[in-house]
Amino acid sequence: MKIPRIAVLLAAYNGVSWLPQQVESILQQRGVEVTLFISVDCSNDGTEAWCEALQASNPAVHVLPFGLRFGGAARNFFRLLRDVDFSSFDGISLADQDDIWYPEKLARAFEAISLAGNDAYSSNVMAFWPDGREILVEKHQPQVKFDYIFEAAGPGCTYMLSPPLACDFKAFLNANWEKIQAVALHDWLLYAYARSHQKKWYIDPQPSMHYRQHASNQVGVNTGITAMKARLGQVLSGWWLRQSMCIASLMSMEKTAFVSSWSALDMKGLLRLAGNAQQCRRRRRDKVYFFGLCLMLALARLTGKKNV
Repeated sequence: MKIPRIAVLLAAYNGVSWLPQQVESILQQRGVEVTLFISVDCSNDGTEAWCEALQASNPAVHVLPFGLRFGGAARNFFRLLRDVDFSSFDGISLADQDDIWYPEKLARAFEAISLAGNDAYSSNVMAFWPDGREILVEKHQPQVKFDYIFEAAGPGCTYMLSPPLACDFKAFLNANWEKIQAVALHDWLLYAYARSHQKKWYIDPQPSMHYRQHASNQVGVNTGITAMKARLGQVLSGWWLRQSMCIASLMSMEKTAFVSSWSALDMKGLLRLAGNAQQCRRRRRDKVYFFGLCLMLALARLTGKKNV
């Protein structure tokens, strides 16, 4: 039986503290043949040198040319998805620099695509902290009609794409390159592209990796007062809904009845959005939060707070 060939796209930035453990967990995946592609955002901790040495010692590792500044993981991943030729692979997977993958992560994801007829895969993760704490992060709630406009399918580091979907998304990137630079979260855009193009996306209830939590996480687990304040700040500043509108526009959905009903983000539009909370988030708790936050934003419009 042919061993599936998987392209793993890893975005790195000042990651020399975590890369050795993560890369080892990627290259030792069972039941698949891994080729690892690394793109490094300009770093000052020796990440480039470490990646060069890895490439020199392992033919399965390919490092993209250095020298580019991305300013965030999303643009780094967009670069990988645009520049890597993955036409000869059986699956395309994304990797952060600081996690630890379970040995069967890729084989399980590939099985969900190749045998179950899905176009994409993601999974729950086991978050862990330096003090030894662990929490199962569940993302496998039933998908609803418009969840992809407002959230991702879980951490992008759990994603695997089928080759047809990955190639279609590459074409989409190339056609919309300038507009896509405004998207802050690559995993959100990938999920939105797949769902809006009627692709089948499977979210696995079984965790596939240890999801490292530390002070340098660009996006981490939403636990604790500090994290909740940060997320609330994003909502109240308008960032979250502006990102939703950006993604809806890229999916050519701005004139659909649903999106146009709230796209002005005025009081009436926000109240309509609150009324659709059941179809906007997967998790029951998040539906309640979504409803309440839309009401809060609508109230802010009523009281004339223009900066909310």
